[in-house]
Amino acid sequence: MMKKIGLLCASDTELAPFLPHIQSPVLSERAMLRFLDGTLCGLPVTALYSGVCKVNAAIAVQLLIDFYQVDAVINAGTAGGIDPSVGLFDTVAAERCIYHDVEEDILTDFHPWMPTAFFEADPGLLAAASACAADFARPVRLGTIVSGEQFVENEKRAELQKRFSPLAADMESAAAAHVCYVNRIPFLSVRTVTDTADHTGLVSFEQNLETASRVCADFVMEIAKHLL
Repeated sequence: MMKKIGLLCASDTELAPFLPHIQSPVLSERAMLRFLDGTLCGLPVTALYSGVCKVNAAIAVQLLIDFYQVDAVINAGTAGGIDPSVGLFDTVAAERCIYHDVEEDILTDFHPWMPTAFFEADPGLLAAASACAADFARPVRLGTIVSGEQFVENEKRAELQKRFSPLAADMESAAAAHVCYVNRIPFLSVRTVTDTADHTGLVSFEQNLETASRVCADFVMEIAKHLL
């Protein structure tokens, strides 16, 4: 059993579906972020939204580790579908994450001297996600998530597909995974798709954000129950 989970979302919309389920919440603040301590599905949790982008996610994860003593981090929220087989509101549990806007040798030739530029998911958390996927109401896929500081649209989707064969793209997962890697903390990213090659653009993202956030939260809470 995990002793305590850090639950990280990028936006308040992505965090909102979890809030009614967090029992005995206690609020604290650090680095202009609001942390909510409580219990989620029987598991101790510290939850927050970090704001969008890699640096914001990294700040939040390091604080979760240093000040809230989490034993694992789950990054929950939304993403853009990259692989043509990924549909709206499909959920991706990332087997691995990688930056699409950082040269790979920065991570392999310099700190943290990784064997590859991919951050692998924690096997235990990934196994829990895989076990929950079979009975979940909507499709759940296991594969690669890529992260970078831009909203991915048409031409960029094709480029990322060719380079990494990812299922989805976001702006935070690899950064959160990076911090967990150097701290030797288990990590998993779970993202539900708001936009695809067939439903592209910021309009689709905005229209589908709330629904995708609810779907993702429902699946992450199933994982939490499985970890008890």
